[in-house]
Amino acid sequence: MKNLIAFYQERTNVHKDSLYIIKRKLLRSSTFRLLVFCLICAGIYFFHSNTKLLVAIILGGIALFLFLVTRHSKLQYKKNKLLALLQINETEINVLNRNFQSLPNGLEFKNPEHFYSQDIDLFGAGSFYQYANRTVLPQGSQSFANLLLANSISDIKRKQEAIAELGQICDWRQDFSATASLTQSETETGTGVIIKWLHDYKAFVPSIMKIVPLVFSVASLVLFVVYFLDYVPESLILLWLFIGLGLISFFIKKIKKLGSAASQMQSTFQQYNQLLQQIENTDFVSELLQAKKQEIISDDQKTSVVIKKFSDRLNSLDKNNNILYLFFANGFLLRTITHVYHIEQWIVKHGSSVEKWFETIAFFDAYNSLGNFAFNHPEYSYPMLEDKKETVLKSVGAGHPLLDSEKSILNDFEIKNEQFFIITGANMAGKSTFLRTVSLQIVMANVGLPLCSKDSWYSPIKLITSMRTTDSLTDDESYFFSELKRLKFIVEEIQNDRYFIVLDEILKGTNSTDKAKGSRKFVERLVASKSTGIIATHDLSLCEVSKELTQVKNHYFDAEIINNELHFDYKFKDGICQNMNASFLLKKMGIVE
Repeated sequence: MKNLIAFYQERTNVHKDSLYIIKRKLLRSSTFRLLVFCLICAGIYFFHSNTKLLVAIILGGIALFLFLVTRHSKLQYKKNKLLALLQINETEINVLNRNFQSLPNGLEFKNPEHFYSQDIDLFGAGSFYQYANRTVLPQGSQSFANLLLANSISDIKRKQEAIAELGQICDWRQDFSATASLTQSETETGTGVIIKWLHDYKAFVPSIMKIVPLVFSVASLVLFVVYFLDYVPESLILLWLFIGLGLISFFIKKIKKLGSAASQMQSTFQQYNQLLQQIENTDFVSELLQAKKQEIISDDQKTSVVIKKFSDRLNSLDKNNNILYLFFANGFLLRTITHVYHIEQWIVKHGSSVEKWFETIAFFDAYNSLGNFAFNHPEYSYPMLEDKKETVLKSVGAGHPLLDSEKSILNDFEIKNEQFFIITGANMAGKSTFLRTVSLQIVMANVGLPLCSKDSWYSPIKLITSMRTTDSLTDDESYFFSELKRLKFIVEEIQNDRYFIVLDEILKGTNSTDKAKGSRKFVERLVASKSTGIIATHDLSLCEVSKELTQVKNHYFDAEIINNELHFDYKFKDGICQNMNASFLLKKMGIVE
């Protein structure tokens, strides 16, 4: 961990040095722009009586000033990207120091009816999502959550290879995330809004306008030439200007509406163009990343080039916010009509492909988080995938990734196919943590992540849990009925597919005698269905089922009272727990005598 912190700290220092240089360049750029503006004003003041020279000063000054504005914008972008890179590396340092509570927790993705998201700290404060997620695009965050929720056992090897490859290209990942973060910060227009707008857009510029602006621009150029040769008066120039503005006025309302949409979308397309370039220009090795890259490669040209053209055209509409550009470029060149025509032609040709391009970018945004997680945990192991399915999950030195690695107690375990563990133990001895450790290992393995273990072997299986059932006042459901519904859901699902079942103290909503009988019958039902899983319980009588069913194995977590203090070793052991601690804790805390 110390090496990782030093790695990120070194990057932070490099970016701070670069930021200092860029800030100085920005200061010089601002000063020079002010100087040019003052010179233009001075030229107008001193040469206002010389009409031709005045026009030349104004037109030349406008061109130079627009160039300087563009150059300044590029410097500002570099500054913003460096700030984003700084934030990325500072975040990694904080997370490695176990300070990640301020990151997005993904609570909006939590679903009580999902197979496991309610039970294993996948979302919410202090969750795995909050710890591992580094996505910066809303669509990327959704994609990352979908990966955790997919419960899919397909293509795990391909996923592992893709994550391992991204884990090793830290520069690429950080540059991609920094660029993506600027997309999020510079616009509030989501990709879903853009896709809908493209789908619903109705063109309004007639096809003849492909030629008219060109003819009008040539005529304007000729008119200026003859004007400077003293063949026509200034009044004709002025008349021609108003003719051009009059042509623009026929479309002005729709142009303004399009311009408003363009100003919101342009930044997104500009940044997405750069994200696509990064994907296109990278030679990926893993099969999955190659396949995703291929989705944005067309036969005739790169998708980034296509999007750049659209971004530039949207940006051209934004120039209408400059009164000088609006007045002269439209009056003499009909530039806005040309821009709108090209925008509409682009939408006709490429509008239907934008959603796929955005989805590819979201995929890389999500997988960057997985690659970053793998990079930050070099001590974790990718599970060896077992085809024979004799062992469902075997881990050596397994722990929970959300626990401090310096304090976490590691355990070895092996769960074979169609085997069921019954785990007993004292309160706070580690039963629930173990259940979540095993559950999260299955989720992580299915996603393609390395596991928090020294070595691991895995036969892919889906996960289903019942650990945190709650009552529902709005649905007028008791806790017991909610739990029965969850157990019914499990029974129905295991008839259709192969699942690893994790249960924590089932049938808590009924009396102890009824609970013991019901729990036993339910375990017998699961074993009869050839299911695999774990159940934690305080009911020692449930352990008796192992005498009749060889598939059931008893394990426990122990607690000891030493010198009137409670001690836990958090070790996973064979057998049945004999030491309980509720009475001791009640006395220790002065609740009872």
